[in-house]
Amino acid sequence: MADRQTDSPLPTQLSGAAMPVTMTYAKALAAAIRVAMQEDPRVFMAGEDIGVYGGAFGMSDGLLAEFGPERIIDTPISEDLGVGLGVGAAIMGQRPVIEIQFSDFILNAMDPLINQAAKLHFMYGGNVTVPLIVRGPAGGGTGAAAQHSQSLEALVAHIPGLKVVMPATGQDVHDLFLTALADPDPVVFFEHKLLYKTEHQVQVRSAIGDSPAKLGEAAIRRDGTDVTVIAYSIMVPRALEAAERVAESGISVQVVDLRTLRPLDTQTIIESVSSTGRLVTVQEAPLPVSVGSEVAAVVASSRALDHLLAPIIRVGGRDNPMPYAKALEHATIPQVDDIVAGIRQALKD
Repeated sequence: MADRQTDSPLPTQLSGAAMPVTMTYAKALAAAIRVAMQEDPRVFMAGEDIGVYGGAFGMSDGLLAEFGPERIIDTPISEDLGVGLGVGAAIMGQRPVIEIQFSDFILNAMDPLINQAAKLHFMYGGNVTVPLIVRGPAGGGTGAAAQHSQSLEALVAHIPGLKVVMPATGQDVHDLFLTALADPDPVVFFEHKLLYKTEHQVQVRSAIGDSPAKLGEAAIRRDGTDVTVIAYSIMVPRALEAAERVAESGISVQVVDLRTLRPLDTQTIIESVSSTGRLVTVQEAPLPVSVGSEVAAVVASSRALDHLLAPIIRVGGRDNPMPYAKALEHATIPQVDDIVAGIRQALKD
């Protein structure tokens, strides 16, 4: 079982909070879930161990007592059942949030997710919507080995009809969850395990509609003029640290946080690379057939190509299943040093 969160519980009433407060990434997401459930009786959660236990990572801690077993539903150990339940509920007008205890096991729910949730709106001529969130912890770095440490975002982002979100900050995980909940389409919402305990300043929204975040809108986390680094999820703070490090030698890095992988903010990508003339993509996932590959293709097929001063550099995980051994896991996942090396390589030409 995963290491659950231990910081202080959220207050049961969150509406009206105006000033940012310090909370972990996990609590920022939990706060968004509570805001949504307080506002909209159609919102419910279902997943393995989310009720009495409070979720493997503590995301639903306290919600069973507050909202009851009809809205916090413990499912059997069957992701296929959980997502299938969500699809059926969504097309009947509910707003289900289905937790996959480890995002790796979304693979067990490919039929209801890909063949049903992603397609029903189109197959029924626009007369059906599937407002479903399927969410869970992604990525490695916790010693959980090959079957509990994958980065499968490119796989689901490939599917027409699905939207994919991977927030890097506490404010974004809070806001983008609320935005995803209001969306009429199915959204796959991945949170990196190593981000859960990171602390952030978060303004808790009082209602679902208060979220200013938009799907398909990237954020520039750091301005720069020499090279663009495009990252998402856990690689955003690592890219920012790498940018700080190379700044000591006079290199100015613009860091772009994609935030959502589908829809992809191609305009921000093109504008950033056009302004700097160099591009480094950064991801934890292996490089072949990946998000970084798509970003590179966007640049190569746009006006940004005319501004490139050097070949595109891609930084990503090694092309192997995640090892259990700590040293091998560390070597598989890109670290700050790897991003620094990628930046310096982009500036050689």
